[in-house]
Amino acid sequence: MPSLFTPTNEQVAVVDAVRAGDDLKVKAYAGAGKTSTLRLIAQELSDRRGSYLAFNREIADHARHAFPSNVSARTVHSLAYSSVPSSLTARVNLPAEPPHELAERYGLGSIEAELITGKMVEITPFEVGRMIADGLGRFCRSSEPHPEPFHIPVDEKVHEHAAHSLRVFLLPSVVRLWNESIDPRGRSAIVPDVYLKVWAETKPRIDSDFILFDEAQDSDAVMLATLAIQNHAQIVYVGDPYQQIYEWRGAVNAMSQINATERALTESFRFGETFAVLASRILSLLGEKAPIRGQDKIGSILVEDPSVSPAVDAILCRKNVTAIWQLAAGVEAGHKPAIRMNPTEIVAFADGADLLLSGRRAYKPAAFALFETWKEVQSFARSAVGRDLLPIVRIIDELGTAYLRSLAARVTPEAKADYVISTVHRAKGLQWKRVKITNDFRFKNNDGRLMLEEDETRLLYVALTRAQHVMDVSELRDDLLRIFKSGR
Repeated sequence: MPSLFTPTNEQVAVVDAVRAGDDLKVKAYAGAGKTSTLRLIAQELSDRRGSYLAFNREIADHARHAFPSNVSARTVHSLAYSSVPSSLTARVNLPAEPPHELAERYGLGSIEAELITGKMVEITPFEVGRMIADGLGRFCRSSEPHPEPFHIPVDEKVHEHAAHSLRVFLLPSVVRLWNESIDPRGRSAIVPDVYLKVWAETKPRIDSDFILFDEAQDSDAVMLATLAIQNHAQIVYVGDPYQQIYEWRGAVNAMSQINATERALTESFRFGETFAVLASRILSLLGEKAPIRGQDKIGSILVEDPSVSPAVDAILCRKNVTAIWQLAAGVEAGHKPAIRMNPTEIVAFADGADLLLSGRRAYKPAAFALFETWKEVQSFARSAVGRDLLPIVRIIDELGTAYLRSLAARVTPEAKADYVISTVHRAKGLQWKRVKITNDFRFKNNDGRLMLEEDETRLLYVALTRAQHVMDVSELRDDLLRIFKSGR
């Protein structure tokens, strides 16, 4: 740590708690000096062997250079990889079995199911195989010893009772796929979560005196269960419970499940008091009483007037389709935007639309999978439940799928771009000086009161804590005022 660094009172309290020797849970708000606090802990425990664990390889690589020599930095998956038989890990690099071939091998054809609109739809073998594979992934990331029906994800457009029947029907196939995956004689491809689950089931011992577990809010249940048995080591869990935004992949809010002494880092070094007040209002909707504190020396300007268009470094969107819409708008305005999305993801919408326009079903993207014609997509996109799809439908209807393909080829590399467009999910952990936030969040009208579900509120909190100096919330202003007035 540089000699000029002076720990805050909250950081000192964290180190004091570590010194006591018990497990610790550190609730660290956005930009609240998490990395510097972890380094302070590592220095305090310099006479002991430590492990820094992260999920993302890039974060682990950065930590490897940031921490003292007594701390090894790795991903949780790399620990598992080095501990299970090589005959298992070698299968990660094999070609994956296409979902429809998996369904065919299991003797499964199309399945009829009822949508929330009341229409009956045929779920294709491709979708059936994908549900089985995704169900296995969720099981592997869970703490359950056996696959369960709730591990199997079903498209939200399927009616609840039909979704339950689907899960029960497909469960034996998920069990079969799991048994094939762990078979020592197996020759088929596996995903990394399989060897993580195999490793966890051995009740492994992590050879360290203390463990720094970063981004703990995004932990899978299988990782939490593995850490819970490391009774020989002191564990410091660090994360922001309000940045848990991965429910769609079966993640749990780990911070609420960790039983340990708790300390907090509430002072953000990213932005000034104006942004801190707004973020604190969002946290209050989630029941949090401790506000975020900003920096008096950082100037933070909130733009609320839609007639003002400040220059930005990033545009953040709730959904992929909105990000593509913003890309199109930027290109047409003569800008050079980058987008944090693989161009093939954009092309997939064009390919899928072409199939539906010709009367054939589309396997990709997943958003199109349960439609049989393009007219069904158009109708759904203009309904209250399907408005998420409207931006991409408008582009295709007005400009065609060829335009969408040409758009994918006109993306500017981020280093040379005027600004970057990103979904909130892909912006997590990042920050920019000037940010614009689009209003494509899933606000709901409940008996005249505007509200957000808890997971959507956390996503909004992440979006509102990415900017340092300028944040344009003009599109959100009216809805924000209404949810603050209603208390949700």
